[in-house]
Order: sequence, then C-alpha cells, then structure tokens
Amino acid sequence: MKRKILTLSVVFLSILSLKAQETKPITLSLDSAVNYAIKHNKTLINSRYAVDKSSQKIKETIAAGLPHINVSADYNNFLGAEASLQLNPMAPPAVIAFNPTSSFKVGASQLIFSGNFIVGVQLSKLAKQITEKNYCKDELNVKEQTIQAYYMVLINQQILKIIKENKENAETIYTKTQNMANAGLTEQTEAKKLSVMVTSVNNTYKAAERRLELAYNLLRLQLGLEPDQAITLSSDINDIEQKTILQSSIVSDTFNIKNNIDYQLISLQGDITQKQIQMQKANYLPTLTAFYSHTEKILKPDFDMTPKNVLGVTLNVPVFSSGERRAKVNQAVIDYDISKNTKGLVNQQLTMAEIQLMYNYKNLSEQYANQKTNVVIAKEVLDQMNLKFRQGIISSLELTSANNDYLKAQSDKISTLLNLLNADLALKKLNNNL
Repeated sequence: MKRKILTLSVVFLSILSLKAQETKPITLSLDSAVNYAIKHNKTLINSRYAVDKSSQKIKETIAAGLPHINVSADYNNFLGAEASLQLNPMAPPAVIAFNPTSSFKVGASQLIFSGNFIVGVQLSKLAKQITEKNYCKDELNVKEQTIQAYYMVLINQQILKIIKENKENAETIYTKTQNMANAGLTEQTEAKKLSVMVTSVNNTYKAAERRLELAYNLLRLQLGLEPDQAITLSSDINDIEQKTILQSSIVSDTFNIKNNIDYQLISLQGDITQKQIQMQKANYLPTLTAFYSHTEKILKPDFDMTPKNVLGVTLNVPVFSSGERRAKVNQAVIDYDISKNTKGLVNQQLTMAEIQLMYNYKNLSEQYANQKTNVVIAKEVLDQMNLKFRQGIISSLELTSANNDYLKAQSDKISTLLNLLNADLALKKLNNNL
C-alpha cells in the first residue's frame, strides 16, 4: 500500500510539474514575437505546405515526359467454348477448343516530343513562383498583424497604467473629502459628487483590463499559442515611439514599386498568361511517342501467332480543327492583354496608395507632437485643480471636469500614437520592408 501511494504521489507531482512547464510565461520582444509568429502561425504553416505541394506538382509534370513502364498479367478461361471450322463441305468440321490462356506483359513508353509538355513544365515552375510569392505575402500580413497586436497590448498596458494612477488619485481625494465631510468641514454633497467620479474611473479601469486581455488574445492567435498561454512582453512602448519618431525625420520618397508583393504577383500572372499563348500554339505541333512491349505466354493456346516483342512509334499530327485551336489562341492573347492592363492599373493604385500613406504618416506625426503638448498642459491643469480643491477654492464639479480633460488628452495621445505606429507599418508593408 505504501509503495502504491508513493507511486501515485510521484505521478501526481510529475503531472503538476509538466502543467507548470506548459503554463510558464513566454517572454517576447517585438522582434522575437515576429520570428515566433513566422514559425508557428497556422496560416503560414498552410502556406508552406502549399509551396511544398507546388514543388511536387513540378515533379509530376516532368514525370509525364519521362519513361513509363507498366507490368500486367492476365488469365482467360473460355469455360469449354469451342469453334468449328469446315473447309470442305464433304468432310466433317474441325473442332477447335479454346483452352485457358495466361500471359505476362511488360510495356514501356517514352514521350519524344510534345510542345504542350515543354510549356506545361514552364507553367508549373511559374505556378510555384506564384505560390512562393503568396507565401511571402502571407508572411508579410502575419508580420503586420503580429506587430499590430503587440502594439495593442503595449498601448492598452499604457492606458491601464494611466487610468490606475488616475483611479488612485481620485480615491485619495475622495477619502480625504469624505473625512472632511464627516468632520463637518465640508458638505456631504461634495463627497457624493466625488464618489461618482471614483465609480466612473473604476468602470473605465475594468473596461481597460478587458481590452488588454482581448489584445493579449489577438497576439496569442497570431503567435499560434493556446488561449491560456501566459505572455510577457519585454519591448517598451516608449522605445518604439522614439524609434518611430526618429524615422519620421528621414522618411523620403524611397518607394520602389518592384519591391511590392502585389506588383510582383500581378507580374507573374502576366507571365503565366503569356505562357498560355504558347500552350495554345503548341496544339498546332505534332506529338511523337515511342513504345515497346514484351509478352510472355504462361498458358498458350493451341494456335498462337502473337509476337513476343513489339516496338513502335506513334506520331499524332493535328490537321484541321475547324478554327477551334485558332479561337483558343485568340482567347489566350486577350487574357494576356487584360493582364497587361491590370498590371498598369495596379501600378497606378499602388503609387496613389504610397502617396496617401505618406500623407497620413506625416499628418499623424504632427498630430502626435501636438497631443503630447496637450497632455502636459492637461496634467498641469489637473494638478492645480487638485491643489485648489484641497484649499476649498473650487468645487468637485470643476475637479471632475479637469480630471476628464486629462483622461481625454491621454486617450487622444495614445490613440494618435497607435495610428502613427500603424501608419508606419503600412508604409513598410507597401515597400515590403517589414
């Protein structure tokens, strides 16, 4: 019994140890979070599978033009069937019995020339390039979404910190005012008004906690983590802010459309439509195939004239299709013209997008500088109002108003910072520079 209890205790402790390891917080900087997402994000894992599949598709296409060998065996039983052969009406017919037969056959074939095969291999390679570019695009999206989720956590942590300080300050003022009201030094009405402010700040604090947890969940989703996995972020929002603001002074017109993933994809689509023209033209070319077969009879019939070895060549020459092939070529040419026009349209759209993003980025940089000044002023006003309220110069209503102005200024500043960081991300993504 003691041995069983000891064994169960060891197993239980092992389970607890494994559980503790599973829930151990992961500490991630911004860069390490991006690298972690690239390895573990489920969307990117599927994209890597697609790239592997496209590689196998190329092998499949090439294999269609390589030698093929087939082996077959058969057995035929005619169930006692007979055939009569009468060459002379005066003589009795000759009866031929169909004996069971069995054979073993080996056949080989080789495609010698096919225009469709040559173009098909080229199309498969282009399709793989598109799959790889789609992976790069998915990776770019995951990077952007991971960084945005990381920013959201840091921003919400900052908001929670500010609201907590404001909450503690409001509670301190309320407690002092309530004590003064109890001592008859001020009216209970002032304390009740302040209690409304404290309740409002508490509600705001709880809402901020829920937003922070939501931001963590979004980050876990991008990282491919379980919902209960604890995360600790090591990057500081102030460092990220300073880095972004320093970049704002050196941002210039460095946009190169050829670096954009969408432009690269539309260019590859144009290459594919061009190859499709060649594919349709290849239908005018002949196809040449060679084959060889060897047959061994295991059970031979009484009368057998089938040769053991057969070597042959098949030439298929397209002669007349009533204009079908020509119509397909014309359709492929139209598709190519459409792709060129679409490429020009994408060029214009991306150029305009870069101009708009740069405009937004510069505007947000200026707005953020103003918002920082507003926060400093609002904080000075709030400190003065706190001092005046303690001296009995102003009412609780004026203090509440100053407190709300400060919170709004902080909220506007942080909101503008988040928009600025996201604008910086959008510019980098457009340049494929994340």
